[in-house]
Amino acid sequence: MTTNEEVIEVEIPGERVNFAIPQRKLDYATKFNKLLDEYSTCLIVTVTNVGSNQIGEMRKLFRKRGRFLFGKNTLIRKCIREYIKTSGNRKLMALLDLCRGNSGFFFTKDDIGQLRKEITSRQVQTAAKAGAIAPIDVIIPPGPTGMEPTQTTFFQTMNISTRINRGQIDITDEVHLIKQGEKVNPSQASLLTKLGNKPFFYGMKVRAVYDDGNAYDASALDITMQDVANGFAFASRQVAAFSFALNRPTMTSVPHSTMNTYKKVLSLGLSLDKYSWENLDLVKKMLANPSAFAVAAAPAAAGAGGATAAAVKEEEPEAEKESSAAPADPFGGGNASESD
Repeated sequence: MTTNEEVIEVEIPGERVNFAIPQRKLDYATKFNKLLDEYSTCLIVTVTNVGSNQIGEMRKLFRKRGRFLFGKNTLIRKCIREYIKTSGNRKLMALLDLCRGNSGFFFTKDDIGQLRKEITSRQVQTAAKAGAIAPIDVIIPPGPTGMEPTQTTFFQTMNISTRINRGQIDITDEVHLIKQGEKVNPSQASLLTKLGNKPFFYGMKVRAVYDDGNAYDASALDITMQDVANGFAFASRQVAAFSFALNRPTMTSVPHSTMNTYKKVLSLGLSLDKYSWENLDLVKKMLANPSAFAVAAAPAAAGAGGATAAAVKEEEPEAEKESSAAPADPFGGGNASESD
């Protein structure tokens, strides 16, 4: 046994076997355990076609905001299982399912939404390599290639129409060389290299998020507060409509029922001359002269048709000016100053 290894004894039916664990794996487990102790949130990033130099640059850029950790998935799963046994933190079981593919972790305490945008925006332009999966379509435009006429055979084998112009090869028609999702063959990669074309951009991609026992797809970070509000409003309308269909009052249908009832009261008040109140008087004024209130209720149009609105106001009687300057809510409790 050497000094940089640890030996563990494993029982196998009929015998005992000793296994030596390299020191580098023990150091990796120690580092991983410290990160799990310190952080409760991490981003799962994929590093397909990302070189070691690019990963090193990312480590430097985000060193003050978190820690990157990469390794073999089998070793990572082993470290997580051992950590769960010793700490009893069953929340990390959700992290086990995320350990797949060519991926790694970024442990952080910062805003994960902003970090995701910054991580994915760091991309490096690279040449197409034979055997790689094309992330985008590659189209070669017509025009000069800068290649000598002796290399026309190379284009002929790829069924690319060319012509000789001023001592160099010109491509006559647009060529859809590689389709998205296809493998790049050696001839395509060689042609793009000769043309000096680097069509692909590679960088880290955030695939998933682990947040204190909760694991979800990174696309959930694209949801804004406006999306949540719109979804809640749509669901409230659906519940209210369902409640009306069942004739059963709920929290979402009561405001609509109250408003409908008050509208009926207003309509009944319009047919009676003996009874009146402030809001009913306002409704009667609106019905008597709707054009005056239409101008006051459309302040948004003042920018485009301010001169027209001003001309209409000048023709209004003095009493109507006062009522339109502070329009009241016919279904509420008076004008804006009263509600404040």
